[in-house]
Amino acid sequence: MANVEAHITGTVWKIEVAVGDAVAEGDTVVVLESMKMEMPVEAEDAGTVSEIRCVEGQSVSEGEILVVLH
Repeated sequence: MANVEAHITGTVWKIEVAVGDAVAEGDTVVVLESMKMEMPVEAEDAGTVSEIRCVEGQSVSEGEILVVLH
């Protein structure tokens, strides 16, 4: 299992995946907005999305788990 974490504090602008989606290493799974800039959050490992722990519009902190892959 692998966790995809927020690399910055910001707001979830867009969720690019759904539970059950297969993702490759480097795929964008979530887009965060911080200081009027859009920052893609990429999967560090390949896997299948088993859980999404955020919603669009939610404020998240650096290090918070956004997506769980298995």
